[in-house]
Amino acid sequence: MKQPLILHTPAELRQWRQNLKTNSQNFSVGFVPTMGALHQGHAELLKLARQQNDFIVLSIFVNPTQFNNPDDFKNYPITWEQDLKLAQQNGVDAIFVPNKNDLYPDDYAYKVTENNFSHQLCGAHRPGHFDGVLSIVLKLFMLTQANKAYFGEKDYQQLQLIKGMVDSFFLPIEIIPVPTVRESSGLALSSRNLRLNPQQKEKAVLISKLLKEKISTFEFKEQLESQGFKVDYVEDHSGRRFVAAEIGNVRLIDNAKI
Repeated sequence: MKQPLILHTPAELRQWRQNLKTNSQNFSVGFVPTMGALHQGHAELLKLARQQNDFIVLSIFVNPTQFNNPDDFKNYPITWEQDLKLAQQNGVDAIFVPNKNDLYPDDYAYKVTENNFSHQLCGAHRPGHFDGVLSIVLKLFMLTQANKAYFGEKDYQQLQLIKGMVDSFFLPIEIIPVPTVRESSGLALSSRNLRLNPQQKEKAVLISKLLKEKISTFEFKEQLESQGFKVDYVEDHSGRRFVAAEIGNVRLIDNAKI
């Protein structure tokens, strides 16, 4: 297994991308944007990207502009050695690991804002979150010039907003959704799961269990709260049920088709 090339600056990423053009005429580049703390869910994104493209680039950047809670940003897990190993195992050609100043030379003076769906569900509870997500994703799309980008359906609202941005700005990139990957217990894989202690993780399984049951959103919320969850929302939209709840200061989200 070859070691991925590590790129630290936008200039290095652009040079790598330019070199691909000079070495081959017809090729495709797949892109998987992440905040690190990689797990099997990310591995599935990378596997599909590897199958569908000649080259794949992974980004690892804990994006500060999408955190409305400073403590959440500060506590976000960093697992670089593990991330590098998973990237290598899945045939990643290049890993882009930038710093904030390089990606926000304007200090976030310019941003992408969506004025409807981004204010619902997670957006209603995390002001500015999706502005940060859309802004960084657009920057990364421009830098990687990828043909396809891969996103998990666990973050379904994010996925829909990114698709909408791509359509609205006529971006020449295809968004590929990948089904949510779950532990054997049913718990949706998330980097935030690393912050759960064993008891909290056991309780967190209740979210996926309730998603399978034919109960009202009110009953769903009631059952979570009875087990000590702080519930942001349980809502049905466009044939899917969405839930966000906090346990032990760790915010978890999930969704499923109704």
